[in-house]
Amino acid sequence: MTAAETHIEASDSAAFARIVQARRSIRAFLPEPVAPEILEAVFAEAARAPSNCNTQPWAVHVASGAAIEALRQRLPADFMAGKMRMDFPYDGKYEGVYRERQHAAARALYDAMGIAREDKAGRHDAFMRNLTFFDAPHVAFLFLPEPFGLREACDLGMFAQTLMLGMTARGLGSCPQTALSFQVDQVREILGVDPSLKLLFGISFGYPDPAAGANACVTERMPLGNLVSFHQAPSA
Repeated sequence: MTAAETHIEASDSAAFARIVQARRSIRAFLPEPVAPEILEAVFAEAARAPSNCNTQPWAVHVASGAAIEALRQRLPADFMAGKMRMDFPYDGKYEGVYRERQHAAARALYDAMGIAREDKAGRHDAFMRNLTFFDAPHVAFLFLPEPFGLREACDLGMFAQTLMLGMTARGLGSCPQTALSFQVDQVREILGVDPSLKLLFGISFGYPDPAAGANACVTERMPLGNLVSFHQAPSA
């Protein structure tokens, strides 16, 4: 599609706003797989995401069927055995207001799931569901090719958000997961990924389970005034 062929209707802004508001992290999925033509459409649209100098520094591996089942069996067992390695460092330690938001998000999720604060076993089980993709029929692993780093990771983030909005527009749910980068060796082995591709994170996706309490969780967003500073030229 060329720039001349692109036409935006006034109603498109309202539709886009509804899609943005509807997107959230889904942590319980129905087993029904997504049709191949829908998969191809959402990933093709995500490829329209911007990137520095149009480098398009993303490589995506999508696991479904037997491939995702092999990962679903392997990752939890290896995690419990301490078999972990990441391409990019992550310690999950936040300070100040960022830590407050982290804790608030955890409270909202565990409340939605009916897991008490003192229920350590329940919280552990909830975390381990990350490694079985929350029963999703599909998972996408997002890689950066060597030698890309921080700037290109920003490009990959824009690709991921475009992808997840496209999924939301088609009634799909998704959950971006840092936890899916903790076992890069296993992912590479099972999916046959070249070592020159560095795993940043994964996205579990499929059709949301409407009966799951976890999917009722909606986290807060900071007020616009705390997020954006609008600067204007001083008056004459």
